[in-house]
Amino acid sequence: MSSATTRTTTTTPGTRRAALADPGYQAFVILRTGFTVAPILFGLDKFANLLVDWPSYLAPWIDDIVPGSAQAAMYAVGVIEIVAGVAVALAPRFGGWLVAGWLAGIIVNLLTIPGHYDVALRDFGLLLGAVALARLAQRYHGERRQR
Repeated sequence: MSSATTRTTTTTPGTRRAALADPGYQAFVILRTGFTVAPILFGLDKFANLLVDWPSYLAPWIDDIVPGSAQAAMYAVGVIEIVAGVAVALAPRFGGWLVAGWLAGIIVNLLTIPGHYDVALRDFGLLLGAVALARLAQRYHGERRQR
């Protein structure tokens, strides 16, 4: 039997405090929280356009190939972003990669719209954060330490 199947989990205030004191675990929690909340909020805003006029961020060539209006495309984008945020909350090892892939698509879209290069660069930074989350999740999420 492998050691992974014979481990036991004991949660005590001391072990919980030790985990929370680990800077790597702190980074994981911060990234997981941010990449859960932000995609859900941005996804919900695709239905209200309170933060920005989201259809203006859709490249014309993409608008030409997706059915319906740019706003209808933003509704689909909103649903995908909400799902991505929930995926990060429930399965960050998968959700981090999902968000990174989604951000890569957004970056390609933005690089084809003149005047949106600054947003594409910001989203590249977010993509790096999502990759870091996925890698940290490999280490910390669902980990069962022998106590």
